[in-house]
Amino acid sequence: MLSHIDKKGNAKIVDISSKEISSRIAKASGKIKISEDALKQINLNSLKKGDIYTVSKIAAIFAAKNTSNIIPLCHPVKIEDITITFNTNIEEKFIEAEAQVKSSDKTGVEMEALTAVSIALLTIYDMVKAVDKAMVIFDIKLISKTGGKSDYHSNDSI
Repeated sequence: MLSHIDKKGNAKIVDISSKEISSRIAKASGKIKISEDALKQINLNSLKKGDIYTVSKIAAIFAAKNTSNIIPLCHPVKIEDITITFNTNIEEKFIEAEAQVKSSDKTGVEMEALTAVSIALLTIYDMVKAVDKAMVIFDIKLISKTGGKSDYHSNDSI
């Protein structure tokens, strides 16, 4: 049976009341394909909306902290640390965002890491769309998670 469905098929939040608090870490990443001209403007910090990396980082942190408010069956978790990084690949014309979220709680922080990456990339899209309307957000994924019942590490190399 799925954990978010009761015996009658109705959506429900998972009961975590009997779970133990443990250290949880999740990493996620995603990419946004951007034109060469837009990448040049980003690197020169000459976009009209300002520094995309600082604004996107703040948006990602805010999003991770509010994940349970936007994904209905997510539990609120006590986030202890969030790290957001960006890597620009000029040759392949994309920016990669990576989020690492840490918590000591009864449930994991995978959704917080994935939400942070998604919002970081959407914020970049919003800030760059005046220069490049053909951007594509892609390859959003969980890289790893530790803590709880099981660990996970993607086989993909980044």
